[in-house]
Amino acid sequence: MAAKPALRTELLFYLSFLAAAALLIGVATMLVATSFAPERTFVLVMLLVALEVAVFLVFGRYLVNRLVLWPLERVVATADAVADGDLARRAPDAETRDFATLAERLNRMTDHLLDAQGQLVRSEKLASIGRLAAGIAHEVGNPLGAIGTYVEVLRRRGADPGVVAGVTRELERLDHIVRGLLDYARPQEEPLAPLDAAAVARSAYGLLEAQGALKPVRPRLEVAGDVPRMLGRAHLLEQAIVNLVLNAVDAAPQGVVILGARAWAYESRRASPKRADDPQRSAFPRGAERRPGRADFTPGQRGVLLYVADSGPGVLPEDRDTIFEPFYTTKAPGRGTGLGLAIVARAVHDMGGVVWVDTAREGGAAFKMFFPEATA
Repeated sequence: MAAKPALRTELLFYLSFLAAAALLIGVATMLVATSFAPERTFVLVMLLVALEVAVFLVFGRYLVNRLVLWPLERVVATADAVADGDLARRAPDAETRDFATLAERLNRMTDHLLDAQGQLVRSEKLASIGRLAAGIAHEVGNPLGAIGTYVEVLRRRGADPGVVAGVTRELERLDHIVRGLLDYARPQEEPLAPLDAAAVARSAYGLLEAQGALKPVRPRLEVAGDVPRMLGRAHLLEQAIVNLVLNAVDAAPQGVVILGARAWAYESRRASPKRADDPQRSAFPRGAERRPGRADFTPGQRGVLLYVADSGPGVLPEDRDTIFEPFYTTKAPGRGTGLGLAIVARAVHDMGGVVWVDTAREGGAAFKMFFPEATA
């Protein structure tokens, strides 16, 4: 794509063209007037000059409108719309490099405003849901403990073993849900420290492999050699990776599950990050996805990209904004609590990163976590 000309260059070119045209037409006017009507030279020259001035004014006005005023009006209209709360409005492209750069930077500013607004809403939602989850866990946990004691009394008194086993199993399920709520709501006071994300990814993969959790799928570990260090908590990051990998195993039985880590420069509005061995043409093309952002991210922020991809059914586009909400699940009743991805989102947010989902090269879901590079 050819580079756009600068506004200064365009104006100088057209002004030079106008000046040259005025000079040539002026000389031609004098020659015509003296040759065909020497007795009326003055009147004819004045009429031709007036006509030429009118033509130059019309052309000059069109030129200024096209190169300056109309692009400026479009940028101002976009800025007014954004100021009125229409954060979906974007400034159109322009003919000259100056106004195209201005439109691009206005759109980037709007993207940052949208990201900051989303981060603020998410933070408020996390805080309110966290308080609610803590209250529910406390109120439900005490009765669960009492019920467990009564079940043990019934077992010792010779109650039906099948009934006791069923009640115990459901109590354990409730206890798992309550513990998930507590994990989601519990504030993390441990300070962030530099850690090796690649080592954590390898550790989590080895743990799952040793436990046999990866046997139902064809797993693969993709860790680049240049993964930078990040600020975080090793146990939180490992918990997030394990949750994502177990979800991928559930989503793609007998399929492919990939855990990867590599260096990456973050942009909130670009084509989806691709792996080094991605083919030029894919059976499952991945379009440009808008990723969530943080207000403190800068364009091209360098850091760590961790991803878990699978060959399962994937996540519908309409579910991508809600899949990280607590208790939201696409699994069949009884197979999930809807807290796993919420805990992942909370952990990633607490460590200063962002998490999102788009389409994997394998056709399923690709959950991606980005963390800025540790500066110290």
